[in-house]
This record gives sequence, C-alpha cells and structure tokens, in this order.
Amino acid sequence: MQKLIANKEDTEQVFEIIESLNGDSTVKDFDRFMSTEAGRVQLQKRTYLPPILDNHAPLHALPEGSVGRTYCEFMEREGLSAAGLVAESEKRPAAWRDIKDDLLWYGNRLRDTHDMFHILTGYGRDALGEASLLGFTHSQHGGAGVSFIAFMGSREIAKSAPKAANIKGVLREARRNGKHAGRIIEQDIEAILPRQLDDVRRDLNIQEPILYKRALEVMQDAGLDPFEVMSN
Repeated sequence: MQKLIANKEDTEQVFEIIESLNGDSTVKDFDRFMSTEAGRVQLQKRTYLPPILDNHAPLHALPEGSVGRTYCEFMEREGLSAAGLVAESEKRPAAWRDIKDDLLWYGNRLRDTHDMFHILTGYGRDALGEASLLGFTHSQHGGAGVSFIAFMGSREIAKSAPKAANIKGVLREARRNGKHAGRIIEQDIEAILPRQLDDVRRDLNIQEPILYKRALEVMQDAGLDPFEVMSN
C-alpha cells in the first residue's frame, strides 16, 4: 500500500493488494453474476473486450457524447489502453490465472471494464477519483482488497486536502452510488458503445458524483493538484 501511495500509477500494487485480500469474493460475485439472465447471456457470448476497446477508429466515428467516443477520447487523453492493463495484470503470477474456465473469463472482464467504469461513473483518474471509483466498485462487487485501497487512498488524501473537501463524504457518496446503480459488469458493453452516455447513466441509475466534483474544486482553489495530492 505504501508503494501505491507513493505512485498511484503503480497498477501492479493494486493487483497485489486485491489478490492478497479479496479471498473468495470473486467467486461469490461470479455466482451473483450467473444468477441473472443478463449475466448468463454475457457468459454465453464470452466477449473479450480489449481488442474492441482498443480499436479506436470505429469508436471515434460514433456520435459525440456516445459512450464509445467518450471512452476512446478519455483513453487517448490519458495515454491508456485496454491491452496495457492486461499486461500490468500479468506481470505477477496469480493462482486464479491458471483457471481455464468461466471464472477466468469473469476475472478478465472485471479487469477490462475498469476504465469503462471511469466513463460511466464520472470519476476521473486523479487520486481522489481513483479511490472513489474503487469505493463505487466495492459496492457493486465486494472484495476486502478493493475496499482497503479505497479507504487508505482517501485517508491519505484527507491529510493534505482542506477539510471543506469532505473526503470522507466523497467516499461515502461513491459507495452509495455504486450500491444503488445497476451492475455495470452485467451490461452488454458492445451494445452500449453507440449509445449516449447520459442515457446509459440514467438507465443504470448512476448518480452524478456531486461531492467528488465539489472536492476537486475545493482542492484546486487551495492550490492543490488533484493528481499530486497524495504526494504533498
């Protein structure tokens, strides 16, 4: 966790923490996924998302404001790729990666939709945005490792942020938003790419992260860079 605090871009530490602390939460989450018709349909399709999400030309051709176009613009702006996240996840051995069955497909899907979560929820890649997104994610999927990173990241940010930023409130809001929203993992990602982002958010009951946006304004007014706040 200290390595991750020192460098929030060190994705390898995220996988280390999650795999160490999550226990059997992924199995339980997969069972929940399979208890829904939408989940069973997605498993039957077994779509592998990285090549689709990294093929930006057709995504750029989608209408302005669509999920797909917003996603590829975000990824290009941030210098990210779905394949890059795959590579990060495979840097260290993991027992579940040797499982050649449906659970492996589901674990990959959880990984490959992370940046799509950014787009759909409205949380950025600044330190508070990443911590908040994990709070949202924990409410949707569980996992002690995910919750631990969200809590520790928020606590570290609160050391530097003005009290008016209400960092604890931001994390509570993220957890609440994740609890009340439809499960993103069960959505047909290919099917929502051409749709308007606002429409998808409304259909999934994904609420605007009001406290998060307010906290960013408070930190910026105080001269704090939201991307560097954990280093201050």
